[in-house]
Amino acid sequence: MIPFSSYSAAVLKRLTGGIPVSPVLPFKSQGAHQDQFNENRGRISLSGAQSKYSVCIKDGRFSLTEPGEQGTFILKPMLTDFEHAADSPANEHLTMQIAERVFNIETPAHALCFFENGDAAYIIRRYDIAADGFRIQQEDFASLGGISADRYGRDYKYTALSYEDIGRLIRRYIPAWRVEMVKFFDRILFNFLFSNGDAHLKNFSVLRNPEGDYRLAPAYDLIDTRIHLPDDSIFALQKGLFADGRSFPLGLDNKAFRDFGLSLGLPEKVVRASLDRFCADEPAIETMVQESLLSSGVKQDYYSHYHTRLYSFLRA
Repeated sequence: MIPFSSYSAAVLKRLTGGIPVSPVLPFKSQGAHQDQFNENRGRISLSGAQSKYSVCIKDGRFSLTEPGEQGTFILKPMLTDFEHAADSPANEHLTMQIAERVFNIETPAHALCFFENGDAAYIIRRYDIAADGFRIQQEDFASLGGISADRYGRDYKYTALSYEDIGRLIRRYIPAWRVEMVKFFDRILFNFLFSNGDAHLKNFSVLRNPEGDYRLAPAYDLIDTRIHLPDDSIFALQKGLFADGRSFPLGLDNKAFRDFGLSLGLPEKVVRASLDRFCADEPAIETMVQESLLSSGVKQDYYSHYHTRLYSFLRA
């Protein structure tokens, strides 16, 4: 069953600039049109294990791009071969909504959409395509750090650097690094709090502005990965927070994140302000989880994961 037949005016304004578009895709299911999806995926270059497809708007519907067309959206159907795979679009949508609405983390415009059989998919507007169709230069932190499979092996985006190392790259490449570093610190706190275990080097990027300077790209690929791939790992990067790879036998706590924020070059009052904000038990989060399209059992798991991590933040 498709839960809604149209987007609100507010969603349309952000997602499409107000252009009417149906949330129902012009496909009965992904499997029924798999050849079209495979051909589309073969023409675009988007990293990641999850299948992603280039989409544009035609006749009021989200449609796969044809050869020579510029897609302005990325479509991500449900995961395959993972636990609770059908919940993955709602999981990502909810996590991105919490980042944006509760914690004021910049995210691209995004929404849920649906195949005609009711299967959910997640759609996101491309932030690297300007309104005039011009491609905005983007570099991820694997590229900025000179990290590649040839040099560091197949798992390079997980093993080569720490989050502190990413902070050093921010200081090197972004002139206004003090402003952008606060955003980066907040995203690390958020990823911990919401169990995003896939925040690897290619899931942080910079954009080049018209003046030629870089800034952090909006946050993307935010999802509670423990829903789909139960794992004891706390961070995607094996080295964790610090370049020296230090561990925390008693678990991460408020002090560890305070030390991390200071290691990024942030003033203590700025670090404390972020920690205080993320340590607050926000009632809106429970409401958003309950109102999400996650299945009932997954809603419980999602909120439990959040609260377990929140208690770690609260430990002094």
